[in-house]
Amino acid sequence: MHSEFYSLSKEAADILNDARAKGGRVTAVGTTSVRTLETIAQKFNGAIEADSGWTDIFIYSGFKFQIVDALITNFHLPKSTLVMLVSAFAERELILEAYKHAIEKEYRFFSFGDAMFVK
Repeated sequence: MHSEFYSLSKEAADILNDARAKGGRVTAVGTTSVRTLETIAQKFNGAIEADSGWTDIFIYSGFKFQIVDALITNFHLPKSTLVMLVSAFAERELILEAYKHAIEKEYRFFSFGDAMFVK
C-alpha cells in the first residue's frame, strides 16, 4: 500500500468529536480521508486528535473501523488496493454489482462525474 501524507487540524478533530458525542456518524469523503482517520484512531487508541504524518495503513475486508462509518468515493481501478478498501465497507459482491451497474450506465470512471456512497 502506498504512503500518503495527512494532516488533521484541531478544528476538524473537534468537529468530528462533537458529532460523535452527539451520536452522529462520520462519513469520509475519499479514501485518503478514511486512511487518515483510521491511522489517527490506531495511533490514539480510538480517539480523534489533531495530528499529521504519513499513513501506510492497508484496509481490506475484515478491517475493524474505529472512526469512519461510511464513505463517498469514486470508482477505483479493478483489483486495486483502493477497491479492497471500499470492499471493507460492504460485501465484495455488492461492490461488484455497483461496478456492473456503473459500466452498464456508462459512468465516467476514474474522473469527475462518478461516485458511490458506501455504508
